[in-house]
Amino acid sequence: MLVYFDPWMAGVVMPSLIIVGLMVIPYIDTNPLGNGYYTFKQRKFSILTFIFGFIVLWVTMIVIGTLIRGPGWMWFWPGTTWDHNRLIFEVNRDLPDIFGIHTRVPKIIFGAIVVGAYCVLAGFGMHKLITLTPFNRKIYARMSVLQYAVMQVFLVVMLSLPVKILIRLLFRIKYVWVTPWFNI
Repeated sequence: MLVYFDPWMAGVVMPSLIIVGLMVIPYIDTNPLGNGYYTFKQRKFSILTFIFGFIVLWVTMIVIGTLIRGPGWMWFWPGTTWDHNRLIFEVNRDLPDIFGIHTRVPKIIFGAIVVGAYCVLAGFGMHKLITLTPFNRKIYARMSVLQYAVMQVFLVVMLSLPVKILIRLLFRIKYVWVTPWFNI
């Protein structure tokens, strides 16, 4: 059975992942110091991850969506007047179209390869960041495989939102992976 994800789902899935990811942080943190209380010195990774997830991924997106987006979802800087007659001709293309891939199956395969490569590179980068200091390596050694996998999945997904926004704004790429069922 094929399931179709319409654009409305992006407004439900990503915020839900952000909320669940923020709730999971205390459960995957294996630091025995500061058990029952949080101090920045003892819980730097958890507190910085929560701040990034809440302030950058949640509050900033709400501010942008509320104050900067105007009629027709056009970008209006604070202080500029909303012009309802303003027309912007910006061509948003899919990543496979930029590389000249226009048929369905190669588009799906190309998008899957790009998204898979992003997940592998982001996961490797997060692993290097997690094992950067000797203290972090001790905490990493205490983690179970399930804790580490959950942490990696949420960190890679959390990083994908600003990456997707930058790709959209800088290169006018609308979707990276285009399928008949969902678009990323």
